[in-house]
Amino acid sequence: QVQLVESGGGLVQPGGSLRLSCAASAWTLDYYAIGWFRQAPGKEREGISCITNMDSTTYYADSVKGRFTISSDSAKNTVYLQMYGLKPEDTAVYYCAADIPSKTFLVTTGRGGKYDMEFWGKGTPVTVTS
Repeated sequence: QVQLVESGGGLVQPGGSLRLSCAASAWTLDYYAIGWFRQAPGKEREGISCITNMDSTTYYADSVKGRFTISSDSAKNTVYLQMYGLKPEDTAVYYCAADIPSKTFLVTTGRGGKYDMEFWGKGTPVTVTS
C-alpha cells in the first residue's frame, strides 16, 4: 500500500517561500508519478504540478509556473515542491498524490475526466497573508 505524508506547510507573508515535502513509502517513486494538488476554501481542487521519477518529466499549471519548482529525491522517497513568490491566492491545503505516470499527468492537468489519483496524502495547509 502506498503511503504519502505531506509536510512543510505554514503561515507565510506575501512574497515569501515555503518548501513542501511529500514523503512516500518505499519504492513508490520507482513505479508511480507524484502530483501536487491544492484546494482553497470554497474552490475546486486544482492540479498544480507533477513529476515522474523515471524520466524527470514535469508539469506546472500556469498559476504557479515560474514560481514553484518540483523535484524528487529517490534515495529519500520524497518529492518536494519549492514555492517562491507566494501570493494570498496560493492559500490552500496542499496534497500530494501518486498514480501511474500517464494517469498522473492527465489528472494533474485537468484532463482526467472520471479518473482520479489512486493514492493521496492527508494534506498540509499553506496560508499566505500579511
